[in-house]
Amino acid sequence: MKKKIIIIIATVALLLIAGILFLVLGRGEKSYRVLKVHDYEGSATVTREGTGEIDPYVNMQLESGDRVRLDTGTFCIKADEDKFIYLDEHTELQLEATGDSKSSRTKLKLISGGITNDIKNKLAEDSTYEVNTPNATMSVRGTVFYVCIYEENGVKYTKVSVFQGSVATHLVYDDGTQSDQEVLVEKGKEVLIYNDGKTTDYVSEPKDIKYEELPENVLRLLEKLTSETEDLSITKAEIDKVLNGPFVVTFVYDGKVFASQIVAKGAKAVVPDLKPTEDGAWDPLIEEQVYKNVTIEWHR
Repeated sequence: MKKKIIIIIATVALLLIAGILFLVLGRGEKSYRVLKVHDYEGSATVTREGTGEIDPYVNMQLESGDRVRLDTGTFCIKADEDKFIYLDEHTELQLEATGDSKSSRTKLKLISGGITNDIKNKLAEDSTYEVNTPNATMSVRGTVFYVCIYEENGVKYTKVSVFQGSVATHLVYDDGTQSDQEVLVEKGKEVLIYNDGKTTDYVSEPKDIKYEELPENVLRLLEKLTSETEDLSITKAEIDKVLNGPFVVTFVYDGKVFASQIVAKGAKAVVPDLKPTEDGAWDPLIEEQVYKNVTIEWHR
């Protein structure tokens, strides 16, 4: 009789332990999301509510609500196991990551600078990944794309360049409302959105990416990614040409091509022997070293 009671008690205890482990492990798997510093070198800070500024380090666990600022160097954030966010220098963003690993909600608020997003796998149906800027929002299912914000002459711009897959963009107005119209940016295309203090709109429909205008760190990353996938909008050989030349210098007079030259990286263009007119001069750019394709105009 005693043996039976002992066996019953032991069985109940084992069932209770198994139940507790099931609940703990089950809850852990459901709520767990990876959000950490994947790679970092340079000068950066992480600002956390209730804590203040923190010096980041590789494998540091980040939290939803953290603000990350990279001044100089490199910084990559890993979200879950297949989403990578690479920051340009002088970039600041805020992270919002909720849900679980199978139903994730990732939202990035870009405050300044630019980020390259590399989403390795297509998102699950109930997962989202968004990048928000002051005048636009972008959502994707799985792709490689670059977003940057900048200001020129008082006009604020958001540029979206898509290297793989597609990105759905929406305008965001000053009052915080979002436009119903969706502009889809496909692989190999980019779109520019402006806000001049009165109007928020697209500068034009999506156009071919101007790779020579991308930051060098973005091109270097794309060069690395070409070894991992053949589905990017640019090949390794094309990236090498953008980075290392040779480059084309085009001389323009009155809106028409007057002459052109092939110039090695870091060299200077040679002033054409002939002048378009007796009076005038070529743009001062002609005195600068060449690191990309350049257009030089004649001014009277």
